[in-house]
Amino acid sequence: MKRRVFAKLAGLGALSMHALPTLVVAEMSSTLARIPLGLCNHSLRSLQLNARQLIEYAIEQKLDSVLLNTFQPFESLEKPYLTNLKSLAQSSGISIYIGASSISEKSPKFSKNHKNAKNVLSEGIRVAATVGSPIVGCRIGNIDDRYSEGGIKEHIDAVIKVMKSMRSQALDAGVKFAFENHAGDLRSKELLELINETGTEICGALFDPANSVWAMEDPMRALKVLGENIICTSVCDIIAWETEEGATFQGMAIGEGMIDFRFYAKTMAELCPGVPLHVETISNSARPIPFLKSEFWKGFPNLSAKDIVDFLKLIKNGSQQEIIKPPANKNKRTFDIELQQSELLSSFNYLRKNCNAGVKK
Repeated sequence: MKRRVFAKLAGLGALSMHALPTLVVAEMSSTLARIPLGLCNHSLRSLQLNARQLIEYAIEQKLDSVLLNTFQPFESLEKPYLTNLKSLAQSSGISIYIGASSISEKSPKFSKNHKNAKNVLSEGIRVAATVGSPIVGCRIGNIDDRYSEGGIKEHIDAVIKVMKSMRSQALDAGVKFAFENHAGDLRSKELLELINETGTEICGALFDPANSVWAMEDPMRALKVLGENIICTSVCDIIAWETEEGATFQGMAIGEGMIDFRFYAKTMAELCPGVPLHVETISNSARPIPFLKSEFWKGFPNLSAKDIVDFLKLIKNGSQQEIIKPPANKNKRTFDIELQQSELLSSFNYLRKNCNAGVKK
């Protein structure tokens, strides 16, 4: 094993390696090159599974990890319920990663149920510590926040301030804030600056390659920019193609799109070893990126042409994807459930066979 990888794994003792149950850590000792494999709850969104059901699904599929990226899957946030979830997961070698959603109070995506962002993070730290999650996932909102008054900079400044204010609580709990590039709201360099300003001792990246495409980035380049700062992931494949207004992309099952996941997984194993690949397949839903419209650039006022060269190369190689409609004899929810399950299982299979993913045999 490379000395750099060993040093990184040793350094993850209080974070990713701490989160992996003893069963998983023991198995990783003999297969350190393998990447923990998990699922993000949003992959099975149409089934509307709760946290226990998602953990049971992970056990059935012999996964290593589960990402519950909002509080929504939890039927309760009380300690007995959370402790039971932790016990269930640990008994089968499943690590739990949790998210608390938006912490930018001016974003339309911020839930007013929590009154303010400090409450969100405080609750997130408590839940994370109780279930054994090494991170509290958080974010700004989506690409629309780039067009709000003050632009994305105002949101970035606000979330840095609130995370810094929770520094001692995070350190005491042994938890880091995993900040996500979500739905085109942040480019990788913006996220890296946010992490460094907040402090790497309490903040890292929750990286989603599909969301980097939404912000006009090549996902492999974004992966390398964030590199060792990645402490959690949410992944799917993508296909992006040119349109009259700029580009469009959509998520795909892993192995069916444009991302070279063999190289992606190898890069992750080198730069951020021990961090699970949580699969979040979101397909059959096209997202426009109308960068040939002048008003689109109002959300990216400091971006230059050289910053999107790799993205432009990417979209030249893609072909338009058609939205699949349910057959006449099947309702949409049933169709969506079957498609989501099929693409999730296909992604697991591809990653296990081709990308050295999955610690459990």
